[in-house]
Amino acid sequence: MTSPFANLPAPPYYVVSFSSIRTAGDNGYGEMADLMEALAGEQPGYLGGETVRGPDGFGITNSYWRDEDSIRAWKQHADHVIAQKTGRSDWYERYEVRIARVERAYGFERR
Repeated sequence: MTSPFANLPAPPYYVVSFSSIRTAGDNGYGEMADLMEALAGEQPGYLGGETVRGPDGFGITNSYWRDEDSIRAWKQHADHVIAQKTGRSDWYERYEVRIARVERAYGFERR
């Protein structure tokens, strides 16, 4: 089984946290989400991602980046711009984007 956790380097790095509430129906969302995940993975500075969506339509996607320049380049990527516009018109009731620098990171795993 593939872990849902991103395999990240030691900090510092950046996180883009995208919280959203979906509209009803798929309307091409699933296909575009898969495309964006694959495309993000090809971008310079991309470190990994984690995503979850509940049955109520609320979801959170965290993408991790080496630096702010990488985040800006991804935001302006032509295919990502199309996804952003379609998200506002078709897929989301609401979303919030938060960008932060990760200074420390730690975890636990039961063996």
